[in-house]
Amino acid sequence: MNRRALLCVAVVAMVGSVAVAQQAQRNATVSNTAATPRLADGKPDLTGVWGGGRGGGGGRQAEDDGSGNLSEVFPSRRCAPNQVKCGDYTNQSEDGEFTARLNANRPIYKPEFWDKVQELDMWTNKYDPIFLCQPAGIPRAGAPSRIIHTPRDIVLFYNGGDYRMIPTDGRKFDPVKAQDVFFWGYSVGHWEADTLVIESIAFNDLTWFDKGGYFHSDKMTTTERFTREGDSLKYEVTVKDPEVLAEPWDVTPRMLRVNPNPDAGLLQEPTPCRDYDHDNMVTQIRH
Repeated sequence: MNRRALLCVAVVAMVGSVAVAQQAQRNATVSNTAATPRLADGKPDLTGVWGGGRGGGGGRQAEDDGSGNLSEVFPSRRCAPNQVKCGDYTNQSEDGEFTARLNANRPIYKPEFWDKVQELDMWTNKYDPIFLCQPAGIPRAGAPSRIIHTPRDIVLFYNGGDYRMIPTDGRKFDPVKAQDVFFWGYSVGHWEADTLVIESIAFNDLTWFDKGGYFHSDKMTTTERFTREGDSLKYEVTVKDPEVLAEPWDVTPRMLRVNPNPDAGLLQEPTPCRDYDHDNMVTQIRH
């Protein structure tokens, strides 16, 4: 590849990284002047359908590039001068692995675990838990798509039908229950001023932090923070895993808007997940 081609690729990668960083900043700084609804005890009421009901993330919709073929705009997959058809819509685009690598905010592993991360990423079609119909878990599932909130507890609903019921009365962890392991962990909540803080322990090690091979151990703990101001909800997560991480990881915050539609979130029960492909995955084709 000549110097001009290398320069083009570098510029495209830089522009893509800046675009992702700017979008993350916009997500974290959205504000409004609407009054914050409150429960009878004076705490902010987090009830609502958030982020249009899509919740934690959701892939971007496929776009028509004008040729009648569906394609997505992936900054990390722009064509270099010597490449053709590198931007076609493929299963690689659907998985989003290429785009994920543009995010500079990644968990930092201890040196001895990076080889494992790279192997899992290289064979993501074989090892990624989502291909086995397992729950995404925290923090991969992102923010909940719907919340029902009372003065005593909160129920968090996620895309795909998963939900969590969490006490918010400031209770401590039950030492007996804390010996079990769960996909979503064992969670209790308390308030710090107007921010609801949910602490979770007792995870199994069967989920990932995120796509890209970012695994964790059963020593992982998470701290989620929910802060409502008017019609906006800021969602933050800090992950600790002293077994495999070199330092705590602060997931990029998300700012969600409440959906004003009174029928939002009233969806049919989701179809059970069925894995049709895993037994046939013998190569890295999806990666």
